[in-house]
Amino acid sequence: MINTPLVQTALPTLLAVGFGGALGAVARYLISVWTIQRFSTGFPLGTLLVNAIGALFIGILFVFISERAIIAAQWRPLLVVGLLGSLTTFSTFSIETVAMLQQGQWISAIAYIVSSVIICLALTWAGIELARLI
Repeated sequence: MINTPLVQTALPTLLAVGFGGALGAVARYLISVWTIQRFSTGFPLGTLLVNAIGALFIGILFVFISERAIIAAQWRPLLVVGLLGSLTTFSTFSIETVAMLQQGQWISAIAYIVSSVIICLALTWAGIELARLI
């Protein structure tokens, strides 16, 4: 193995991203299953919910890591890239939207697109503002 500073710092970062990713993926699965069992609608509430949660927490983490340094920057790969990166899911949002469009559910698809964008942007902003109050 090559012993360079990049290799020495890359492994802990990769492990942090992987660990955070595993936590985020499991959380996403559990939230989606809970949402389906609880509400069982044809509308993809599970994906909307995990994306909304991720949007809120990315705003909070942005302030805590970048502005306030309450959380050390070393946690960014685990929390932002790993945890929130695997918790939220643009690819699932995309395929669910395409499926609705292919099934002729134009109103549901448009409602999903608009609500996802508005809710996630609003919650990211709310997370930033909430974290700034702390």
